[in-house]
Amino acid sequence: MRRRKFITLLGSAAAASCGSWPLTALAQQAAKVHRIGYLAVAGGAAQASRTKALREGLASLGYVEGKNLVIEERSPRSSSDRLADLASQLVNLRPDVIVTHGPGVIAAKAATSTIPVVMGQTGDAVANGLVASLARPGGNVTGMSYFGPELAAKRLELVKEVVPGLARAGTLINPDNPLRVPFLSAMKRTADILKIEVVEFAVREPADLEAAFAAMAGKPVGAFIMIEEPILIFNTETCANLALKHRLPACGVVELAQAGGFIGYGVDVPEMWRRAATFVDKILKGAKPADLPVEQPTKFLTAVNLRTAKTIGIDIPTSLLVRADEVIE
Repeated sequence: MRRRKFITLLGSAAAASCGSWPLTALAQQAAKVHRIGYLAVAGGAAQASRTKALREGLASLGYVEGKNLVIEERSPRSSSDRLADLASQLVNLRPDVIVTHGPGVIAAKAATSTIPVVMGQTGDAVANGLVASLARPGGNVTGMSYFGPELAAKRLELVKEVVPGLARAGTLINPDNPLRVPFLSAMKRTADILKIEVVEFAVREPADLEAAFAAMAGKPVGAFIMIEEPILIFNTETCANLALKHRLPACGVVELAQAGGFIGYGVDVPEMWRRAATFVDKILKGAKPADLPVEQPTKFLTAVNLRTAKTIGIDIPTSLLVRADEVIE
């Protein structure tokens, strides 16, 4: 047999053999396993709900953990765990993309300028220097952002509507979190218009909360306004209980009212994390973070806890009850 004919026959046999393989087997061989680094800022139920929403979003886009997706998660286990160290650990694993939020975005951005970083939720990414603009983020960061400072100011307005005689409101801040600055600025601008004094009380870890609420009650202040500070967000139930203990009308994230606080006002957080999954998907398919415009939520939720209002002796105006998305009785 001539050599050319022999090679042709081998090629035909190989092609026939490949053609007989199941298409699913070929697809499985070609499928790439993507690796995502997930930097959580804290633990607890609030973090778990965000993680769940992210996983739901990824699953709806066809990503299955253990099949075509691996998620490497890092989260602080104690107050001594530094986000910068955890971000560096993830960068060393060389994931395809890192997903995080709040101060975690600052840590991830500082740890890498090449690995894409997706924000699950972050207050005003432009003001905090995380992106150049919403339409053209530039750099390696994109995702979901919202005007957290404006939400804090709106919460102050809501409490003033319910407690017209409010003259002094307390808020808890973490002096070590640089993201606190725009929140305080927005609140104080609104406070000046409403003729309210905003008093700051420092908390650096959950163990500080009880003393901080006692200090607010001793000042005294007429209400507690919650900002998007991770220490507070991930200890929402504790904040609600302490506010109730000291009979302070508390206004914060929606989960605060659901946990026993007075009023909740904010964004649909799980939906933001599900949307964040679409950014991950686009990046894994080749898009560059610099070219993906940052998105912002368009729907805001109001929750009112009637049971808590009765306990602290406050009548809620019908106008607010009509506007509320959720009334807790």
